[in-house]
Amino acid sequence: MALHQSKPGRKDDVFDLYARDLAEQPLPKFRMPDNSSLPDTVYNLIHDELLLDGNSRQNLATFCTTFIPPQAQKLMQDCLDKNMIDQDEYPQTAEIEHRCVHILADLWNAPDAKGTLGCSTTGSSEAAMLGGLALKWKWRKKREAEGKPADKPNLICGPVQICWHKFARYFDIELRELPVLAGELGMTAAQVAEAVDENTIGVVPTLGVTFTGIYEPVEEISKLLDQIEAERGLDIPIHVDAASGGFIAPFLHEEVVWDFRLPRVKSINASGHKYGLSPLGVGWAIWREPADLPEELIFNVDYLGGQVPTFALNFSRPAGEIVAQYYQFLRLGRQGYQDVQGACAQTAQYLARELEKTGHFEMLYDGDGGLPAVCYTLNKAENRGYTLYDVSERMRMRGWQIASYPMPANRHDMVVQRVMIRHGMGRDLMELLVEDMIRTMDFLERNPMTNVEAKASFHHGS
Repeated sequence: MALHQSKPGRKDDVFDLYARDLAEQPLPKFRMPDNSSLPDTVYNLIHDELLLDGNSRQNLATFCTTFIPPQAQKLMQDCLDKNMIDQDEYPQTAEIEHRCVHILADLWNAPDAKGTLGCSTTGSSEAAMLGGLALKWKWRKKREAEGKPADKPNLICGPVQICWHKFARYFDIELRELPVLAGELGMTAAQVAEAVDENTIGVVPTLGVTFTGIYEPVEEISKLLDQIEAERGLDIPIHVDAASGGFIAPFLHEEVVWDFRLPRVKSINASGHKYGLSPLGVGWAIWREPADLPEELIFNVDYLGGQVPTFALNFSRPAGEIVAQYYQFLRLGRQGYQDVQGACAQTAQYLARELEKTGHFEMLYDGDGGLPAVCYTLNKAENRGYTLYDVSERMRMRGWQIASYPMPANRHDMVVQRVMIRHGMGRDLMELLVEDMIRTMDFLERNPMTNVEAKASFHHGS
């Protein structure tokens, strides 16, 4: 049987890609086609559909890396046929993963970076769940040894990414997500003191809050927990969700003490494919010491001729992103990461200044002292005939994707926009963004919606 069907009398090598059988009909969506087609035809048809996606470089809502150097792309191609879990077949790839773990343990000031435990994951969400599971297992084991009930664990956090809500639901844990107080952009140490009890498995401060970009006060929370242990006998560990800040603070904010320099910090998760500058698909979970990862969570699996120790939630997964992460570590080094992240931070502060000059926005966070991002709200929003959701919608006409959303509990009535500045976003691009923003605001000022429409738009967006 022929691989494809051609029109009579026409040769495939001179036949136009868009005049073939598969190109002359809507692509199948619910059933596999009966016949095969030439690879170039299929590629072009799928490529054309992907043009309808937004431009990732203009996606100002995502934390994820969108600028990938060609050398990293080539290394990923070299690894397309490698399954990361097959350590017996691909021992050097496994060695590269181990090197990355130790490099991160050293970067985050582990007492013995060469002797600590950690692993790569499919992303920071999986790494966060592994850190949470370790906290639960350690807490339960201690409670059982003391002859106390272990059926009502709780976890303390501020405004967190959705992965922690999933973790709590999937693993039957009460998530005590503390509300954002007036004048604050994350949780405070004082809130933590009021929330912990004997069933608290741990506290999770975020180094780079998703909603605003700020660092929550890890050191202050740690000192408070030291005080609680002295006064109430509760030894409560910390897991730091450093999904983004774990690759920012070591290079830009060395004075911020948040990592394994604090003995109470037992584990850290971070996302390699965010400010770690690796392509999408890799996260990292690192424990302070081997004893902080319960042995019950480690499986030794006989797999394809060798014993594989694994403590990830996923099993088979690609190796390319991990190799690309190692490439970035070697290519940039500490100075390179400092240069890249520093440029991003300066660009964020430039953007904050320029947006503030328009007079339309109240800046909540200007990119200084936390993630390279800006977060702002609309000045006198109640007096305008439009909302930030309308601003986002109109900016999208020029390709810009800007996140607009309400703040978490207790400040839910405040709608904000957040712009993430990543590697590859320079001053010129930000100048174009500001020019488009000014044009957008001028248009909305000249063409206001009615109050009823504005309110409907607000509720639809929220």
